[in-house]
Amino acid sequence: MKTAILIDGAYFIKRFRTLFPEHAADAKRAADLAFRCALLHLRERNKEKHINALYRIFFYDCPPLEKKMHNPISKKCIDFAKSNEAVFRHALHHELRRKRKMALRLGRIGPDVTWGFKPGITERLLKREITIEQLTEDNLIPNFRQKGVDMRIGLDITSIALKKQAERIVLVSGDADFVPAAKFARREGIDFILDPMWQSIPDDLFEHIDGLHSTCPRPKKKSVNQGRMPNA
Repeated sequence: MKTAILIDGAYFIKRFRTLFPEHAADAKRAADLAFRCALLHLRERNKEKHINALYRIFFYDCPPLEKKMHNPISKKCIDFAKSNEAVFRHALHHELRRKRKMALRLGRIGPDVTWGFKPGITERLLKREITIEQLTEDNLIPNFRQKGVDMRIGLDITSIALKKQAERIVLVSGDADFVPAAKFARREGIDFILDPMWQSIPDDLFEHIDGLHSTCPRPKKKSVNQGRMPNA
């Protein structure tokens, strides 16, 4: 069975850093994991000698933020092109481009970039654990949106289904926004598998897939599960 594997980059990186926090900044390890886990989807469960054909691996992401912005608290000018995240993202994209059968699909950063609080800061302010006067430059992060990434995933799913380029699509994500694309692919006869990397998924996404199968190393915490449906 010819298989196309689509990886939502933002989702993958977030799960990679959750599962392997000690390697959060290691771009090569992240790229190797994405490639290795994709290839594991080609092997039928309980049939180690049955290898499916790979159509292509698609990795969807965005270039990093590279603007210069002044922190509203410290007034310092910050060059995000030199940030650790920008270095990581460029290195990851470089490693992915070197992988066989890997297609890197890049969107873009939206023009509206603003400052916002890091996770948890708003809650601490509301609980009066800290005051506005106690905020530091480290409490802020730039807020921006990726543009064109979800659209590219949806278009590629549609194109693969219509052109019969693959019989199976594996989507590495956990976003319910892909439900319409998943439904369309299934109507076209595609076997649609979701790999949420051991993360639980919304019920409305669960309803419109043909199977659930995570291939990355499983978290050790017993409380983590990936839903009611058995692996496909």
